[in-house]
This record gives sequence, C-alpha cells and structure tokens, in this order.
Amino acid sequence: MTDPVAALSFGAAAAAYDRFRPRYPEAALRRALAGLAAPARVVDLGAGTGILTRGVTALGHHVVPVEPDPGMRAQLALATGGTTALAGSAESVPLPDGSADAVLVGQAYHWFDKEPAHAEIARVLRPGGTFAPIWNTRDSDVEWVAELERIADLRDHAGNLVEKVTGFGPAFGPVELTEFAHRTALTPDEVIGMLRTRSFWLTATADEQARVDRELRDLFATHPDLVGRESVELPYRTLVFTARKR
Repeated sequence: MTDPVAALSFGAAAAAYDRFRPRYPEAALRRALAGLAAPARVVDLGAGTGILTRGVTALGHHVVPVEPDPGMRAQLALATGGTTALAGSAESVPLPDGSADAVLVGQAYHWFDKEPAHAEIARVLRPGGTFAPIWNTRDSDVEWVAELERIADLRDHAGNLVEKVTGFGPAFGPVELTEFAHRTALTPDEVIGMLRTRSFWLTATADEQARVDRELRDLFATHPDLVGRESVELPYRTLVFTARKR
C-alpha cells in the first residue's frame, strides 16, 4: 500500500503542478493508443490537473478524467476547457462495465493499490481494450540531473519503474514497454518550482524543504554545466507500458 498522505498531497500545489510538470510527447500518446481510431473513449485515471487529458483530447479522442483529489480536479476544470473530472480512484472507478476503449495513467500508477485497481480497470475496459501507464522520468544518465535527483530524493527514475511494472494481473496480456526521449526548457527557478510539486517536498518538514531549496540553488550556482545559464534543458525519458485486456 502507498502512503495516502503523500498520494493526496498534490492538491495544495495544483496550479504549480499544472504549470511546471512536463507534457507528454505526442509520439508517446500515439503509442499508448495504437490501433484506436479517433474518437475513442479514453479514461485518464488519476488525471491530476489534466496534462494527459489535454494531450489525448488534442489527438481527437473523447477523454473521461477521473481524479480523487478535489484540489487537482478544480485545477483541471480551470485548465481544461469544457472538461470536468469525475471524483473517483483507481480502486473505485465511477464508470459502467466495458465502457472504455482505453485506460491511460499519467504519473500515477505507482500510487495504486494494484490488485483492486487492476480488477477495476479490467471491468471498465471493453474486451481487447488498452491499459497504458505512462511516466515522464528524468534522464539520470546526465550527471547534473542525477545530482538533482539525489538532492530532491527523487526515486521515480526509469530503472525503478521498469522493475516495478511486471504485469497487470490475469485479465491482461503481456506488457510491452516503449521509450521516448524529449527535453523541456526551464529556468533554474522553474526547475525548483517543479520540484516543489513532488510528494517528497510537499510532505517534508519546513527545515527539510529549506535544505532541498538551498542545495538546488547551490547546484545551479556551482555545477559547471549550469553556471550562468538563464535556462536549462531538462532531459526526460517517457516510458509507455501497454497491455491489452484479454
């Protein structure tokens, strides 16, 4: 089981989350929805502020966002015109049986209680429907990015996620992994703003938050790849795990 306090910590930073978190490459979203003609009915489970919802909607699909945190749902409504997220969770999806062509999850699958979530996702999917968790992960092969991850206690790097995602239960076929590289240009202040939307920072003590902020500013002031830079390109690896309902 995941920490419920950490899992629901993001609403307090919803506006910053929506502003600073990276978007998903179009190619990654197309991979997650491969074989589905638009408009398909796609559930964005753990939709947050609607970053994934907006990306999939732009491809011509009908998206139903589901999100447990009221603060995140409110931000989604502000940022995603004409869309209202349903109150619900991966373990209790407020949709009928067989009503979705695909269920996508952006940055949230690691918070799920896996066994009941897999059963619920299978219930709402039609036979042959797609389940696809997606993560934007920083490329920690870049030395300064690895140091940033150490300072901010970031543990969702690609290696950890690949180890954790091994299958989605008996209702699903084998999992396929596809990876996409992209970059996001941010100022140092924006990088710090993005890291302040992470659960570790949001649930840390004031002293620990101050320590993280101080060491991040020192990193930007002293690392040879970062000194004097008005903006940096933060490299990402987007992981797309896909499986079909049997």
